Amino acid sequence: MIGTRSSRLEKLKAKPNAKVLIIGGGINGISTLRELSLQGVDVTLVEKSDFSSGASAASSHMVHGGVRYLENGEFRLVKESLQERNRLLKNAPHLVKPLKTTIPIFSVFSGILSAPLRFLTHSPGKPKERGALLIKIGLILYDTFGRAGGTMPRHEFWGRKKTRAHFPAMNSDVKFTASYFDASMESPERLSIEVLADALSHGNANAVNYVSLAGQRDDKILLRDELSGEEIVFKADLVINATGPWTDMTNALLGENTKYMGGTKGSHIVVENEELLKACDGREIFFENKDGRIVLMYPLLGRVLIGTTDIKVDIEQPIECTEEEIDYFIDLVKLVYPDINVSREQIVYRYSGVRPLPAADDLSPGFVSRDYRIELTKPMSSGLGLLSLVGGKWTTFRALGEHLANEAMKLIRVTRKTSTTELPIGGGRNFPKNDSERQSWLNTHSGDVGKERAQQLLDRYGTGAESLIAKITEQGETILPGGEYSDIEIQHLVETESVSQLSDLVFRRTNIGFVGEFEKGLVDRLASISAEALGWKKSEQKSQLSSVSK
Repeated sequence: MIGTRSSRLEKLKAKPNAKVLIIGGGINGISTLRELSLQGVDVTLVEKSDFSSGASAASSHMVHGGVRYLENGEFRLVKESLQERNRLLKNAPHLVKPLKTTIPIFSVFSGILSAPLRFLTHSPGKPKERGALLIKIGLILYDTFGRAGGTMPRHEFWGRKKTRAHFPAMNSDVKFTASYFDASMESPERLSIEVLADALSHGNANAVNYVSLAGQRDDKILLRDELSGEEIVFKADLVINATGPWTDMTNALLGENTKYMGGTKGSHIVVENEELLKACDGREIFFENKDGRIVLMYPLLGRVLIGTTDIKVDIEQPIECTEEEIDYFIDLVKLVYPDINVSREQIVYRYSGVRPLPAADDLSPGFVSRDYRIELTKPMSSGLGLLSLVGGKWTTFRALGEHLANEAMKLIRVTRKTSTTELPIGGGRNFPKNDSERQSWLNTHSGDVGKERAQQLLDRYGTGAESLIAKITEQGETILPGGEYSDIEIQHLVETESVSQLSDLVFRRTNIGFVGEFEKGLVDRLASISAEALGWKKSEQKSQLSSVSK
């Protein structure tokens, strides 16, 4: 349990020092916090906004090895990613689920000559889609890397006849389909919250959202409470910069001039389109557009997620999903499903983020490495050590956190005590392994909530639902408009997961924003429940409602 932000902030003020200070509360910073806390390290994390609200909140909801990274020669990253995918399927089974992925293929030999050139030069050349032969080679390698420690089936190829029979709405020009398995996260933000809760279960760790880095004074760090404006002078031996795309800007505040980061913008839209939802057949459709860009669409929470772009951006400029990008997404649906119409009116949510990629001005966006590295920006002998994380992706957050924690522990001379390789995350502990165990869990915990509601909560929170079910059984609950959440459930999230703003609740502790459930009655009830729990005045409640208006 994380508790309230106010309690976390008071702990920070009462103890404004730690062996290690982590700046950045995205998934990689949170993962590193978990790793260090498990080793008994005195560690604090601060995040200028809400936890996992930056780059971590703008993902494609995928847990994958990156089959296309093979062409870039990033074999280490693919192997590690697939190992971590398999571990997440075991350690967080309530939040990470297998996802069948299908590639529509329009040719046999296309790209077979240009691929070696792209591999050797990292130059895109003339955009040319990958044909069946090249994709076959890639998936054989992908299977080889992914089988260790996992149970995913091998890929399969279908010809035109079988493809047409199974995907009648698919473009008739598709000659083959290749299918393989990866995994998806319905709610990445919930996964990060559960990793954070695990970290904070150890008394030597603290984490506070809406606290930013203001600067450095001598060997001390100046922090600022973003909600009150109050400054806090903090002392640490080592600072870990895990601010993703903003790494160089953070280092500048610490007096270090670095140029580690590049970054590209990735946008997505979420649409409510029953015809497209049916055509996807419960799987991700993953393919290459005519411009060489890799794009995807897949069903998620009764909607269809469509993405993504890969555009170089200025990190200091506003990051948003543009009308041009929306046109691009609508057009690419037509490439695979020419008779299915997607319109702007069907968009229930749109979002953008910046990938925390290393600087690589001479490369096209698709060839910039998705791997990560750790820079010793300032040695410990200087009085205040500084480690900077460059790169990183959702799938490898555990391994990345492990590596970053190991580098930190070398500097502060701490020996690792335990590994997180096989350690369940949050509600993944004691999660039912089969139908029999699931039924047993439901029979035990249904209580006054009923089996259907218990099932819903198990799917949403894993075995972490037990404390919530106990609270509902004791107090009763009223289901809110939309039928997905109750008053007691929302109150529980506000009181135990460091909710400070209504947007935290709408977009990160729940999936309400993602699926576009912005009905006034529902959002009003969320605001009133939050107001009661957090002591908002009427004016503040009104302001919070305005901030999440569709």
